[in-house]
Amino acid sequence: MDKIKIIGGNPLFGKVYISGAKNTALPIICAGLLTDEPVTIQNIPFLSDIKSLNALLLQLGTQIEEKTEERNGHLTQTITYHTPEPTSLIAPYDYVRKMRASYYVLGPLLAKYGHVELSLPGGCAIGARPMDIHLTSLEQMGAHIEIKNGYVVADTAGRLKGAHITFHSASVGATCNILMAATLAEGTTVIENAAKEPEIADLIDILNKMGANIEGANTSTLTVHGVDKLHGVTHEIINDRIEAGSYAVAAAITKGRLELINVRAEHLQSPIDILRKTGVTVEPTDNGIIVDAQNATLVGQDIYTDYYPGFPTDLQAQFMALMCIANGAAMVTESIWENRFMHVPELMRMGANINVHGHASAIVRGVDKLSAAPVMSTDLRASFALILAGLVAEGETIVNRVYHLDRGYECLEEKFKAVGANIERIKEPD
Repeated sequence: MDKIKIIGGNPLFGKVYISGAKNTALPIICAGLLTDEPVTIQNIPFLSDIKSLNALLLQLGTQIEEKTEERNGHLTQTITYHTPEPTSLIAPYDYVRKMRASYYVLGPLLAKYGHVELSLPGGCAIGARPMDIHLTSLEQMGAHIEIKNGYVVADTAGRLKGAHITFHSASVGATCNILMAATLAEGTTVIENAAKEPEIADLIDILNKMGANIEGANTSTLTVHGVDKLHGVTHEIINDRIEAGSYAVAAAITKGRLELINVRAEHLQSPIDILRKTGVTVEPTDNGIIVDAQNATLVGQDIYTDYYPGFPTDLQAQFMALMCIANGAAMVTESIWENRFMHVPELMRMGANINVHGHASAIVRGVDKLSAAPVMSTDLRASFALILAGLVAEGETIVNRVYHLDRGYECLEEKFKAVGANIERIKEPD
């Protein structure tokens, strides 16, 4: 497994181009399964998660055409997906275990073809993420579902039927899956307590372009009037607010100044509010934000993760790293996942002062400095938090198991080097 070596102490200055949103790309790619016409997706990031999903779709019979091009100042992918007729309706374990978001094939395949067999998914080990909301909702729409030998086996006699569905929590994954399934269902589906993330609005946008009839984008109640058929489309996905928030913390923690290009400030309002309270200057531009911490005296701030528009759970670890060197104490409360403090022992190896209370909260008391140490990545966002800590630690930090980073951060070392970080990847022999 590759490692990343960082020598801390360099403030970061310059521009970072933010890539297309991973959490938008994955469901939108799967939305292409709802039509037998080509669907072209622009601004797709170069990530291992995209490669994993593409491998699964090829196994299902999707034709994939990839093109690299420059858009908005940096290289990106435009990929056309075409599934005139699937060769398989089985999503095997060897593909799905690599990436939890493979479950996004469930709703589209069931809605269009009436059958799907999906291995129970894997992904980052940040706590139990059951599929019960997905499955019970599809059952309300008339699907027959069984769990056999580690697979979800779902069938429907004819088309799925519209239903009034209320989620017990605002699950992004379930919202995406049920939205896609409902587009081809017979009648009207109403989803209450739907997720309101910008990634959901982007999915609704492409589905409506494909001929779906969905109302209520950016609200917690979505109404989907089923249609008989969807058609092909070309669509550019939004940029990654979590990547943007991660680099915003990099500017803050190193006392630097970064201009983040291709960012919508309105998608990051809660993290921006926290940054400003810590003493960092954040200013919107025509095409992004400028984060300036050159003269900041960092002050710890409490963080409570919540569903959008609350503070994103996917930025909790990165902001905790920032609180490790801020003045005073900060309470970090994780309300989404019950096992998302696995980065804490690694940060403590570097000299952080953190006390975890149960599975839900941690007190972070700022220290004068962090010290370099070998650390181990545990999941995608925790990996970036360790990179952040390494950027300000004294000495040489080695971050192990960085394959997590490749799942969600495009060209990480190159982007950091371009703004002054002393960072490199150490390739391990095969």
